[in-house]
Amino acid sequence: MEQLINSTVVDLSRFQFALTALYHFMFVPLTLGLTFFLAAVETAYVVTGKQIYKEMTLFWGKLFGINFAIGVATGLTMEFEFGTNWSMYSHFFGDMFGTPLAIEGLMAFFMESTFVGIMFFGWDRLSKHAHLAVTYLVALGSNLSALWILVANGAMNVPEGGHFDPVTVRLVFDDIVALIFNPDAQAKFVHTTTAGFVTGAMFVMGISAFYLLRREHRHFAACSFRMAAVFGICSVLAVITLGDVLGRLDYEKQPTKLAAMEGIWHTTNSASAPWLIAALPNDATQENSFEIGIPYILDPIVAHSFTTPIIGMHELETAAGPRIESGIAAVTALRHYEQTHQQADLDQFKAHEKDLGYGFLAIPHAPNQDVTAIAPDQMANVVQQTEPDILPNVFVTFWAFRIMVFLGLWFFFLFAIGAYVALKNKLDQNKWLLTLTMWSIPLPFVAAEFGWITAEAGRQPWTVFGYLPTFISSSTHTVGYMVFSLIGFALLYTTFIAAELYLMFKFARLGPQPHDHNGTTDAAHASVAAAH
Repeated sequence: MEQLINSTVVDLSRFQFALTALYHFMFVPLTLGLTFFLAAVETAYVVTGKQIYKEMTLFWGKLFGINFAIGVATGLTMEFEFGTNWSMYSHFFGDMFGTPLAIEGLMAFFMESTFVGIMFFGWDRLSKHAHLAVTYLVALGSNLSALWILVANGAMNVPEGGHFDPVTVRLVFDDIVALIFNPDAQAKFVHTTTAGFVTGAMFVMGISAFYLLRREHRHFAACSFRMAAVFGICSVLAVITLGDVLGRLDYEKQPTKLAAMEGIWHTTNSASAPWLIAALPNDATQENSFEIGIPYILDPIVAHSFTTPIIGMHELETAAGPRIESGIAAVTALRHYEQTHQQADLDQFKAHEKDLGYGFLAIPHAPNQDVTAIAPDQMANVVQQTEPDILPNVFVTFWAFRIMVFLGLWFFFLFAIGAYVALKNKLDQNKWLLTLTMWSIPLPFVAAEFGWITAEAGRQPWTVFGYLPTFISSSTHTVGYMVFSLIGFALLYTTFIAAELYLMFKFARLGPQPHDHNGTTDAAHASVAAAH
């Protein structure tokens, strides 16, 4: 933390990680969704014995295999990036973050990777019930993988299960129960996995609609559409419910994120406060240039009350002032303790420890980026300059959240109408629905990406909320190194995306094909081989 901060390197590090994460997250929701959809379809096959359900399992499993293989390749590099580009973060938070990631690798990833091969190659080697059990284990493994990753992410948002060690200057992990049952992690896990179910359902519905519009594989497509629509309506209701739970957690634990998501600059003072459908938040003036809202529903949606005020960003800035000053005292005492190891310095640090992160936040505004050099007559000015830094980019957070919400409502509409029409066997009479569904295939991926942006951009300026600012977390690379690695990652991941799209389009257009004696196609063989 003694190094001078190079804002260009920090911005390039953030952009590179955002790019790699966004690329990777294009594959994750479909993997999560298709695994349980495959399990549901194969269950129907085992229970009814109808061959159509086996054909559905084989075909949609083939597309799952392509997505799974390329998704694995894009995810591996992200874990290395924590060590290369975020070394201070890794040092400060490695105990808390590394533990669930290690469990994810040892338990979930190996479990998923092992059983996915048996799922593809074991059709003629296992009984129906044994193969169904393997398919469920693949689904369980993929979702356990998401669980442990979101446990790590939840600790970044609500740091619980560890304590700060002033000797090593890091958060030390000491409570596995608190880490696993972190409320942010649990709510985010269910929200994320059910969003994956929505993605899988829309993917199946959209491709099935494509076949129906072309009058190809009509029985197969109608059955797939019907099951996906029912699967999707259940999933989207869970997404909406858990999204409300996450919003409530943000209200309690991350009020700056919540205020940015809702565009609330000033504390609400009446029950008629509107929920903003659209607005143009201006981060420079700290006001909304334009607003369209629905009155009387903000408090019930956010606070689950008609009388509880929602704290605005201006008031949150003012409330942060004393914490920034206290945090500067904590950083100063910590620096002195590192040099003297005197009990008096440690006691001074302990008195202000809870505000340590706010002291780090003041570093860019301190003389020579050294908070210990702030003179008494400079303190008020440094605190005032630091106060706005507690807020995320409001425009990005506000609109990322709304795009996700509006798309979620669109999915609810499509699944509800689609389920009704499919169960009434009237799909051929509703070409408009089939067309809308087909063109909506990319939208769950878009919603998932903007959901991730809402969560991560809204947490700023922190990598570990309240403890470690993002500008401190990055490694001290040169700008040239960052540009070179950024270009390399962009080219590599674009190649992965191109391969995914080519294979998906190719085999989706071909439709269900005759299978070999093991019940798998060459594409499925190739996909599983690539994953291993």
